[in-house]
Order: sequence, then structure tokens, then C-alpha cells
Amino acid sequence: MAEAIRMPLLSDTMKEGVIAEWHKKVGDTIKSDDIIADVETDKATMEVMPYVDGTLLYIGVEKGKGVPVNGIMAIIGKPGEDFQAILDAESKDAGTEEKSNEQSEAAQPTTSGPAPVAETPATEEAGDDRVKASPLAKKLAEEKGVDIAAIKGTGDNGRIIKRDVDSYTPSAAASAPAQVQTQIVPVVQGEEGYSDTPVTQMRRIIAQRLAESKFSAPHFYLRMTINMDNAMESRKAINEVLAPEKVSFNDLIIKACAMALRKHPAVNSSWMGDFIRQNQHIHIGTAVAVEDGLIVPVVKFADQKSLSQISQEAKTLIKKARTKKIQPHEFTGNTFTISNLGMMDIDEFTAIINPPDSCILAVGKIAATPVVENGQVVVRNLMKLTLSCDHRSVDGAVGSGFLQTLKAYLENPVTMLA
Repeated sequence: MAEAIRMPLLSDTMKEGVIAEWHKKVGDTIKSDDIIADVETDKATMEVMPYVDGTLLYIGVEKGKGVPVNGIMAIIGKPGEDFQAILDAESKDAGTEEKSNEQSEAAQPTTSGPAPVAETPATEEAGDDRVKASPLAKKLAEEKGVDIAAIKGTGDNGRIIKRDVDSYTPSAAASAPAQVQTQIVPVVQGEEGYSDTPVTQMRRIIAQRLAESKFSAPHFYLRMTINMDNAMESRKAINEVLAPEKVSFNDLIIKACAMALRKHPAVNSSWMGDFIRQNQHIHIGTAVAVEDGLIVPVVKFADQKSLSQISQEAKTLIKKARTKKIQPHEFTGNTFTISNLGMMDIDEFTAIINPPDSCILAVGKIAATPVVENGQVVVRNLMKLTLSCDHRSVDGAVGSGFLQTLKAYLENPVTMLA
């Protein structure tokens, strides 16, 4: 019997997956452990296997198109088998859901007074350019970046509803201007050239989540300067012992943060709306730049691991992230995040909190700097840290106490090895 291969939930924030590449075509023989497609999620590009043997009978969408979580990607069965019943059942379920959603929308009270009866006729008689569409359809069109005015409605009186947005495909004529617009226009005298790049699924979700974090979490910032002289000497000695393996400064910072979080558990927390969740485990994420944006691999139970273990795990995770091989469990579950731009020659910066964390640490470069000690000018290797805190769950004194402990560990790394 034919079986539908559905879009799996590949991350905790995933709503749909975009087909980055099909590795099989209709008519191919499929084994359960074959990779049939690469799927781009909001976090990474993942390989999808069908876990069933048979022949590929149907492909739901072409490369570059999105499939909602649990939507049909493909159908596998016996050669020549009729699979239309599966698609019909899917359409029926979608129609039932649409009807339920439309009824739910109709039942919602309006804040515009007693206008429901007059609203539609007034819009039509006025002859303005407002579009009749359900709230759900408007929301979906906005999420998909579709001009809702270009969609033909199939609801009552031509009203645009959810299925119209789901099934909408821009016509060749409609898409032509966009194709011209995205071309790189040569710069000539008196004119400016530009090029437009489509937003990837990862970039879209990054924008959405960071905007939500920035404008919902009241950020405040704590800055501290660290003397890294002892850390530089300690790292050199550690790497001589571990050769050819090497521990990075970021590994030292991960270890120091983990140990400081153990002493300041209030920083290792999440704002949950009606309560503050204090996490018992310490899972530290490190922001990594990839082609389409940022991804945050997570070193789990960092406080329980040695420097060499943290170093090896971090290197492996970063490599997986940059080669798009990282798995969902490797970039979820963070309780604290580090964003290090020191290797990019950045002196200092502030970072936006990475939900569900309450704090993120921004790390600048280590720079030889003249300072005054005991009335004498000496040169020290200084590093500037900025802790962004969610004021709903972490107060200034709590964040300051954490930074003081972190400073003590980094300025005397031997205490982390005791």
C-alpha cells in the first residue's frame, strides 16, 4: 500500500521546510535509508530519509518550494499503484481544517463596533483597493511574502481564504517584474545599481525571533574588562600538553561561563511568562556564522566537561554547522549563549538575547593596552565583555555577580582546573 512521506519536525521552531534538493525522481526505486531530499529549515539544511521501501510515485513540490510540517512531501508505493486516495484524503482534511478556522474567525469578536454587516458592502461600494480576505489568509500571505491582492478568492463573494493562499502560484506574467528587479543593474552615470536576494527560511526565522527578543525582552547591558595575561600563559601551557590538539580562547570562555553559571543559577534561567524557569543543566550555545545567517551549536552539560572535551565537542559542532550536517539535538536546548567576534578584530559589541535564554555574552578581541597600575604605565592584554540581560528574569546585581565570578576564572584559569 502506498505511503505518504511527510515533512518531519526538524527543529523546535520549524513551521515548514523548503526543499533544497531532490535526490530522487519519480519512478526511482527507494530504500528505507536512502536520502530522498535535503530540506532547509529555520536552523540548518537536513537530510530526509523515507524509512520505507518502494518506488517513488509522487513528489509534492518542486525544489525551492516549502512544505508545512506534516504536509506530504512525496508518496512511495508499488510501481503503478494508485495513490490519488491519499491526496484526496489530504485535501479533505485541509478543507475541514479551513472550515474550522473560518468558523473560528467568524466567531471572534471585533473591536470595530457593530460594523460586521456593513463592513463588506461599504468596502465594495466605496470602490477602494481593500481586499476581502480572512484574517488567517492575510496572516499566511504575510508570512509567505505574497501580495494578497494578486490572489483570487474562492470563498463567499470572492473572499480569500486559507486554501487560496496555500495553492497560490505566481503566474509567469506576474513574476516577470520580480525577475527584472532582481537582476544586477550596472551603475551608469546618474544611476545607482542594486541586486535583491531572496530571503532564506533560516534568515526569515532569525529575523522573526530576534525581533521578538529585542522588542519583547527588556534588554540591559553590563560591561567588564578582563585582564587576559594569565589566560594567555595558561592556554599556551595547556596546548603544549594537549599537542597536536589546541584549546581556543573561546573554549576557555565556555568553561569559565559554565562554572560561573553553576555559582549564579539565576542567570541560567528562562522567562516563561507566568513563571521563571531556573534550568538545572548548563547547556552553552556558541553563535556560529554560516552562509545563510547564524546557528547556535550547543555544548551540553558544559560545567561537567574538561577543557579538552569542550574543545573537541565545540570544533565538531562548528564544523557540522558550517557543512550543514548538524542535527536538531545539537543546536537546541541552550540555557546561555556566547557570541564571540574577537577573531573578527571587533573591540566590543552588544548582542541580542537568544531565546529562551535570559542572557547572552558578547566577546571582543584581546588587545595589548596601556593601563596604570600602582602609579606606573604597563601593557596588559585586555578583553572586553558585554552581558545582555533580560530584566524580567535577571536583575543588575545578579548579572554583575555573574560577571565578577567570570572575571575571576578568566584572570586566574588555574582555578577552573582545580
